[in-house]
Amino acid sequence: MTREINNLLSFTLFFIITSCSSDVIFTDAVAMKEQTWELSNVPEFTIPVTDTAQLTDISFTIRTGSDYPFRNLWLFITACSPDGNSISDTLEYELADEKGNWYGKGFGDIHELNLPYRSKVFFPVTGSYRFKIQHGMRAGNLEGVYDFGLRIAETSK
Repeated sequence: MTREINNLLSFTLFFIITSCSSDVIFTDAVAMKEQTWELSNVPEFTIPVTDTAQLTDISFTIRTGSDYPFRNLWLFITACSPDGNSISDTLEYELADEKGNWYGKGFGDIHELNLPYRSKVFFPVTGSYRFKIQHGMRAGNLEGVYDFGLRIAETSK
């Protein structure tokens, strides 16, 4: 029960912090069932775009526990535009240093890290854009992953 309460409090805190920033255009996260990101679980985010001139920064947020067994994370990312065009990327992110010290910020057992994806991006057409993210680790099920999110914000001036 304590773990569930900690998860709920952390998830709520995450949304309060990210929603207080006025430059945020979109933010959402997918909670992982039993704190395990299964290979078959491919989070998909749909973003409605009405402004084609605004420059944005796109990033991901991952929250892991100390039982996450790796220092890194491989991601397969597919972004689809309303007109049917798509871009696919394979990226590796470092989550901890060689000594096992986690990057980002933490609270108790939970470590939260912002993973920059693309900066100074504009969306060329209006409509709904979809982002699909699949982990690319050799282990099919990644234990210790609480949630994974997408954040789009206005580019800093």
